[in-house]
Formats: sequence, C-alpha cells, structure tokens
Amino acid sequence: MEPLRISSTESAQSRWNFCGSGKRDDGEDVSCQEKSMGSATPERSYREQLCNLNGIAQPLASRKLTRKLYKCIKKAAKHRQIRRGVKEVQKFINKGEKGIAVLAGDTLPIDVYCHIPIMCEERSLPYAYVPSKSDLGAAAGSKRPTCVILLKPHEEYEEAYGECLQEVEALPLPL
Repeated sequence: MEPLRISSTESAQSRWNFCGSGKRDDGEDVSCQEKSMGSATPERSYREQLCNLNGIAQPLASRKLTRKLYKCIKKAAKHRQIRRGVKEVQKFINKGEKGIAVLAGDTLPIDVYCHIPIMCEERSLPYAYVPSKSDLGAAAGSKRPTCVILLKPHEEYEEAYGECLQEVEALPLPL
C-alpha cells in the first residue's frame, strides 16, 4: 500500500484557508495564497506573515513592537549581545542569563522549541513571538533563519531595550 501524498498546491491551499483575503496596493482583493505566491517582491507584510503562525505563538508582538524588537536585535548584534538558536538560548537560560526571549511564530515542527516559553516563565524572563523566522535571522545579521534569540541588556542601546522590555512584559501570557 502506497502512502497518501498531498501535492504542494493542496497543502498550500489548506494552509491558507483560514487567512481570508486582503487588498493589494492598487485596491484589488487578493487571497493570502495569491499574495504569497504571486508577489513581485519576496518580502511579505506583517499581515501576510500572520498566515503562517503555528498554534503556540502567544503572546504575539504587535506590528509596532515587532519592528522595535528587530531594531533592538540589530543594535545588540553589533555589540555581540544576543544568543541565537535553541541550543545556545536554552543553555544560557539554564545558566540564569537575563534578557528578552524573541521566538519566531512560523517555526514548524513546534517540538523544536516549545519548551523555551516554559523555561522563560519558570525563570521570570519576558518572551514574545514575532511572525517570521527569516526576518528574525536577518535582524540578527544572519542570512540563515533562526527560531529563537535571547536579547541581552547593554548600556549602548539601553533606551531601546527598556522600551521593548516594558512592552513585552505588558503582553498577556497564554493560559
């Protein structure tokens, strides 16, 4: 007996069913599938990225907070004040390092990093999800997508870090 195979178009259509539709810049209605596949530019808007979120991506950063987090991550990367990747972040959370954990909401399978939010809650570390792992990796100065970053405080970008910390702590934790 041969295994059931789903074509890429079927899986893409089932993935986009819950997204609804939106408007293109010229005012024409477009579904999420058309936006992601027929886009002239590879960059996707915040709304389009929300279509790819996994089930555990809560608390999700708003568009404004996402931009602030990316800017703060860029500044931290210049001063080498970030921890990137599940293994490295997990190791330093266990060692008691403080900071903000930023997780990508489009990471699949979720088993890869579903334990990180629990570790953060146990150690009272603030954490938030952003919609895209590729944007998270790019903000850290890497061509490679990353699913989690630990953003450490530093005096060079203290103001930006403080704003991000305050807004991330204000996000409601999932039940």
